[in-house]
Amino acid sequence: MNTVVSTIVIVIALLLMLASLIVAIRDRPMGMVLLVGFAVLEVAVLVQAGFVIAAVVGGAGPEDKATLFGYVGGEVLIPPAGVFLALAERSRWGSAILAVAGFAIAVMTARLLQIWQGVP
Repeated sequence: MNTVVSTIVIVIALLLMLASLIVAIRDRPMGMVLLVGFAVLEVAVLVQAGFVIAAVVGGAGPEDKATLFGYVGGEVLIPPAGVFLALAERSRWGSAILAVAGFAIAVMTARLLQIWQGVP
């Protein structure tokens, strides 16, 4: 697993969480900046998933592949689901949903790194 890509994913996710939180506090719905930001986050998560899959195919990785792929699959689904819900809820709560989605991606990526290193 590439730790540089994982670090990039965590940083993008935390920045988007902070931006979403600011938008929610200002009582605004999600704007184009957050939409583009979550699209960039999704691309970064897909790149990370590609690195994980390539490493597992190459024989690397932890013994518990089910948990590993569960986290990878969950990470791939969270940004589009968050954006979909934020578009459906055109109030401050849509932006709050994106803040939670950004935080979830950051935490899941950190846990994915732990799983890769064999930390229970």
